Amino acid sequence: MSELAIRRGAAPALAVEDLTYSYPVATRPALSGVSLAVAPGEFVLLAGRSASGKSTLLKAACGLVPHFHGGEIEGAVSVAGMDAIETGPGELAAAVGYVSQDPETQVVSTTVAAEIELPLELRGDLPADRARAVEEVALALAIPHLLGRTVDTLSGGELQRVALAAALVTRPSLVLLDEPTSQLDPVAGDELIWLLRRLNEEWGVAVLLAEHRLERCLVAADRVVAMAASAVAFDGTPVDFLAWSQISDPALETPAARLFSLSGIEPLPVGVRAARKTLESRALEPRDPAPSTQQVEGGGPDVRPSATTVFSARALWVELEQGEQLHDVLKGIDLIVRGGERVALMGRNGAGKSTLLKTAAGLIDPVAGKIAAPEGIALLTQNPGDYLVRERVGDELPGDVGAVALRVVGLEHAVDADPRDLSGGERQRLALAIALAGRMDGEQLPGLVALDEPTRGMDRARKDDLVDLIDGLASRGAGVVVATHDVEFAAAFAERVVLLGDGVVIADGAAADILSGGWYFATEVARVLDLPGVVTPEQGAAVLRAAAEGSG
Repeated sequence: MSELAIRRGAAPALAVEDLTYSYPVATRPALSGVSLAVAPGEFVLLAGRSASGKSTLLKAACGLVPHFHGGEIEGAVSVAGMDAIETGPGELAAAVGYVSQDPETQVVSTTVAAEIELPLELRGDLPADRARAVEEVALALAIPHLLGRTVDTLSGGELQRVALAAALVTRPSLVLLDEPTSQLDPVAGDELIWLLRRLNEEWGVAVLLAEHRLERCLVAADRVVAMAASAVAFDGTPVDFLAWSQISDPALETPAARLFSLSGIEPLPVGVRAARKTLESRALEPRDPAPSTQQVEGGGPDVRPSATTVFSARALWVELEQGEQLHDVLKGIDLIVRGGERVALMGRNGAGKSTLLKTAAGLIDPVAGKIAAPEGIALLTQNPGDYLVRERVGDELPGDVGAVALRVVGLEHAVDADPRDLSGGERQRLALAIALAGRMDGEQLPGLVALDEPTRGMDRARKDDLVDLIDGLASRGAGVVVATHDVEFAAAFAERVVLLGDGVVIADGAAADILSGGWYFATEVARVLDLPGVVTPEQGAAVLRAAAEGSG
């Protein structure tokens, strides 16, 4: 248990002792000898690579493991004094709220209001109490305008907030969250983390949060637990975690920490404010880099787009039903993508990103305007479950073509696994392999490859692999458009950013310019250094080294 827990002298909100668990037919344990305690009112960040055991640990803490997934389990799990191995998820729900990586699998009601109210109904709360609780949690998560909507009209980010509201509405003593910001725009993601911090500080809610985008939540955490190879590899403060990750697993460093690592500056900063203070204390004044430095150090290889148009939209309008009314989702979109371009499609939740990609693929009919994808399109939608229909990974992608696709996304080892037992990041990569199988090289490559939030559940190392895959597709002439909220990932792969706002294009330009000039759609390095065109740790380190040489 942490020092905070010992100081408070309270029974833990969650206690895990020597927990070992294996999914059915699995060849190795998903958890191996895990021991962990979370104190009442403690905010714990759960870090680690994809498939390290984070999601399985959260499922064990709410009873889904083993009650829903089956398998073999040893050890002990206690939640608010209840035995989570013996007690079912329904009974545990009174004390613990859980939000999975795939919120679409959690939602069971028709409307948003009914979904949020359902846990209160099951608990037997009075109608007036239910109404007040639904209103308060909707206001806290900025979704009161969604209460009358049907859940099948929501974007991925909107659905994620609804699932979170349903988890929080009972005011549980422990909240478990698995990648809760993965589909949220930068504004909503920041608001969510600070809402959790407020619930944690003011109401004593214990939080166990699994997240790959550590820069979003490291500052809010009291403590970090890092998983590796199904076991706990680190348990300590955020400052100590950064020092540990620098040596043990640099892929877990935040962008600001990596900026300092590459620059030889200590201590590694927990957040933007700490980074700026350290630079000020050392009198380091970075200056605008030369254009050549930005180009050499920038995201992605120097692949020049061809003159071939692989996608075009002219005066594109799309209407979708929301409740009983039609709503304009895209409003006169003009967009051209050329072969070899790497484009990040960004914007707040509900701005129209997914709708644009689905319309490009012919899944949605526009009410006006013209679209064209003359060389074809391959689309990966937000939900990987849409692509997974078999009970064995190898059956999803049979033959030599399937073997190549699995190797490209790093899943050749999982050929005999059940797709449902894969981690969220692994399912995402499997869906990507299915969408592109047989199209990764050769003449079958489509003119446009469109990926909708492909990094959900991926650690930085796997994101780097995806960057390499995108670069390879672009180098062979495909235009690649990726809808993403992950500004760090966008900075790594994109040469161009198209920013949508309420169904219209509000910015379209070089990635280095758009990702360095604002508050929210800016990388952590850009917020630390505040220099035009400097968006990646590598770019920033070059600037800091130059500043150090100049001051010397």
